[in-house]
Amino acid sequence: MRLSRRQTYEPEEEYKPVYLTADGFARLKAKIAAIKEKLPTLAEETRRTAAYGDRSENAEYKEAKSSLRRANWQILHLEDQLKRVEVIKQSPNKLGKIGLGSTVTLKVGDKKEIFEILGSHESNPSRGRISYVSPLGAALMNRSKGDLVTIQTANGFRAYKIIEVR
Repeated sequence: MRLSRRQTYEPEEEYKPVYLTADGFARLKAKIAAIKEKLPTLAEETRRTAAYGDRSENAEYKEAKSSLRRANWQILHLEDQLKRVEVIKQSPNKLGKIGLGSTVTLKVGDKKEIFEILGSHESNPSRGRISYVSPLGAALMNRSKGDLVTIQTANGFRAYKIIEVR
């Protein structure tokens, strides 16, 4: 029995917001525009290769059609995200509580680490950008300067002391 390889589009949880910085929002819009700009070329390539004859054995046509489908699926997926975007406001933290958009300085053992708390679409731990739903990000949410946060890692428990919240 042969199963379809076609990807079906399922809207992500419609109520769940996509948290992005202003730069991330602009990048998302630019990515959608770039893909839409390629659509006429992909459609023309599909028409051109369809003229080669028997479509069931036409590898060029199959590849062109696959590229067109992939582009259309990406547009649907990204536009769904775009509808649910909530831009993270980068403003001074007057309350001293950690939230989305906060930059946090932590003391881990003898060294200091700086993390920016963002949505999961923009997280990059190697660059100091962690998601608010990651174990460390979730543990830091709504905490203040001076708090001690302990999380469990693969190597045991790790303690973080909050030095600064911006």
